Amino acid sequence: MIKMFGSTLSKGESSVTTAEALKGKKVAIYFSAHWCPPCRGFTPKLAERYKELVGKGENFEIVFVSSDRDEESFKEYYASMPWLALPFAERDTKAKLSKKFKVSGIPALIILDEQGELINKEGRSCVMNDPAEWKPPTLWEALSGELLSKGGKATVEQLREQSDAIALYFSAHWCPPCRNFTPKFGATYEKVVAAGKKLSVVFCSSDRDEESFKEYFAEMPDGWYAIGNDDKRKEQLSTLFEVEGIPSLVVLDAKTGATINGNARGMVSSDPEGTSFPWKPPAVADLSSPDGINETPSVCVMAEGCTAERREALMAMLTPIATEAIANEEELIFFMASDAEGPSGQVRKLTELGDAKPEPQLVLLDIPDNGGYYTLDAAELNGAAVTEFLKAFKAGSLERKQLAK
Repeated sequence: MIKMFGSTLSKGESSVTTAEALKGKKVAIYFSAHWCPPCRGFTPKLAERYKELVGKGENFEIVFVSSDRDEESFKEYYASMPWLALPFAERDTKAKLSKKFKVSGIPALIILDEQGELINKEGRSCVMNDPAEWKPPTLWEALSGELLSKGGKATVEQLREQSDAIALYFSAHWCPPCRNFTPKFGATYEKVVAAGKKLSVVFCSSDRDEESFKEYFAEMPDGWYAIGNDDKRKEQLSTLFEVEGIPSLVVLDAKTGATINGNARGMVSSDPEGTSFPWKPPAVADLSSPDGINETPSVCVMAEGCTAERREALMAMLTPIATEAIANEEELIFFMASDAEGPSGQVRKLTELGDAKPEPQLVLLDIPDNGGYYTLDAAELNGAAVTEFLKAFKAGSLERKQLAK
């Protein structure tokens, strides 16, 4: 907790030591701001619930982390709150917390256990429940119970027995991109199954009524399963896999439940024959499909102007570095740009790299850090240079630059 918040926190107009104030307690980090109408609407409700829990003797505390624009606004807003706060001056700590928990909007309530480990990123929806229910269900708990199919009903245990991979397809009939993707995914699914590969698909409906759900499910392949539009398991799975938009496709190992690809839609779209099943993402992805770039620090090798042979050599150099980062569960993803159109051009514009050159350039985008980025200036882009660059990034010793608006 001290490492996360610093040694002291505000309590009203005084200070308390973090260690004593949070010892043995579940902690909710409340990202909020006075200028935000939804925040002002939620804060009184949260205050009532906080007083109720503390009054019952729950070992629970809230730490307000302000997104206010000045200290005066912070003080005015905090005066209405009965809990602790990160001092407004600790802007660097606030930025690190926002980045750590990938907070993209407010109000946000992140719940931690007594050791500071994450319990639930969707605290707003669960804090009104009993604290014993704050921890979200596991994958298999969220998928337990009957699944619908055109031939009747099935259970997740049956799917696990008959499958190598389970795909959770979050979609809805009212969503035009969903209706565009569904028949393409369905055709790919048929080819995968025809090739003897064991894939089960569970449609997780975001439809607005039963009639729309049934109409949409009827258009899907006969072998698919479904969780209905009013089934709480859909929300549990959306939370578990941080689904923020549809269509979204998550591919899981059927035996272990491990995530093979948390955002497989792009790979499936570019693989209509299903030859890359189960769509495990490559260590180094093509920047034309920049999945995750807005949420995770991203190493981008800009090689649009290089020859095919040079790009091949760069890929051979970068892949072991990316593979090691994945194995170490580092918060980094890797891309190579081979096409000057689309996202590559946008990256060059935002980082002011200029036009593509015969020699590659490397930029590390840290969009979660309020649009920061870093460039590697090296006579030759090789494995040693990239490794040292990444070490310096992790150590915080690189010169931070700001993406252009």
